[in-house]
Amino acid sequence: MASSPIPIEINLQQKSKLLHIVFDDQTECKLSCEFLRVYSPSAEVQGHHPSQAVLQIGKENVNIVKISPVGQYAIKLHFTDGHDTGLFSWPYLYNLAKNYDQLWMEYIMKLDETGVKRKVEDGK
Repeated sequence: MASSPIPIEINLQQKSKLLHIVFDDQTECKLSCEFLRVYSPSAEVQGHHPSQAVLQIGKENVNIVKISPVGQYAIKLHFTDGHDTGLFSWPYLYNLAKNYDQLWMEYIMKLDETGVKRKVEDGK
């Protein structure tokens, strides 16, 4: 089984609230702190089954205050809203990077379905 690409560079751009990641297969992405927060792999967000996932609302202005390495396989992100229980493994981060557009659209559609409007000036 082929191993998933691993990050060779992870830089937090706190001012723009973006996490810039470069993987060893040259995949490069900038994931917003909001996106990472709403797709946290924690049980608190994802549940223990897809039907238990909790839609995250009001995370437009969340930022990351700290990034902690977890062995050689993941990072733990500490968010300004106090959330810090998800371990972002390299395969999970890579999946987020590769599927960002689709995942973001799914999130926005779920918000629309519940009648929730995002509170940001720039629209994304």
